[in-house]
Amino acid sequence: MDGIIPLFKPAGLTSHDCVARLRKLLGTKKVGHTGTLDPAVTGVLPICINRATKVAEYMSDYNKTYEAVVSLGSSTTTEDQTGEIVDKKVIDNITSAEIEHVLNEFIGTIKQIPPMYSAVKIDGKKLYEYARAGKTVERPARTVEILSLKLLSDPSRVESGNVTFKIQVSCSKGTYVRTLAVDIGKRLGVPAHMALLVRTQSGPFKLEDTISFDELEEVVNDGRISEYVLPIEKAVSIFPSTTVSGALEQQVLNGAVLEETKSLSNLRTAVYNEQGECLAIYKPHPKRPGWVKPEKVIKI
Repeated sequence: MDGIIPLFKPAGLTSHDCVARLRKLLGTKKVGHTGTLDPAVTGVLPICINRATKVAEYMSDYNKTYEAVVSLGSSTTTEDQTGEIVDKKVIDNITSAEIEHVLNEFIGTIKQIPPMYSAVKIDGKKLYEYARAGKTVERPARTVEILSLKLLSDPSRVESGNVTFKIQVSCSKGTYVRTLAVDIGKRLGVPAHMALLVRTQSGPFKLEDTISFDELEEVVNDGRISEYVLPIEKAVSIFPSTTVSGALEQQVLNGAVLEETKSLSNLRTAVYNEQGECLAIYKPHPKRPGWVKPEKVIKI
């Protein structure tokens, strides 16, 4: 069985926990996830099975879409609801128009400082390791892209006295939505944190495509698991493509260098056979202008 399971990651599990559970459930060792989600976060987590692990690196680079609840009035050590409160402020009325004005300022290329409670490495050590030891270290800003940022609900006051609202954000790889929530608060002049996060899309995989662990256990027991494993071709559908036939198909499978054509002139091109199977991912040859080489052969 080769392909991708678009898992609905539940709260309370790490991405590694999900992989371990799927290995046991499916009885196969070759299982890999396509981007870490914090334990408290739920939503789309595509899981690669067997040969599909070859395309996991491309899937980690997908743009992502999230729905998040921003909480104004308090900031935390972790920038989300799991941390200890470090600052509080009574919030006056904030209007949807004020929030939308601030949200628009974040659309495009922005800089983010990774949170201390993150897996980013500084001097060979993960930031959360410093944080747990009570240390704060200098973190270089990272450039990320906010493709869209929308207000999904009007601000409302909750029991804690904080004001919350929901946003939808589509962003590039490496974006910290909790840091975005904190920065939105700063633009509004108040402490803030992210109170909830759901990933609703990762590349071509959407929330409505996902399957839960309970559903997976049921279909595995019924012998219907293959119906819920999506083809590798869906994972690489983000790339321009071309189709080859006959002898050229075998050359591609053998890792041949090919002369560049219009359909092979992209940064990455997915090469298919006439049966619609992805054979390989090709890229421009670094030393031979006008030629392309396989970055990865998929169908072997």
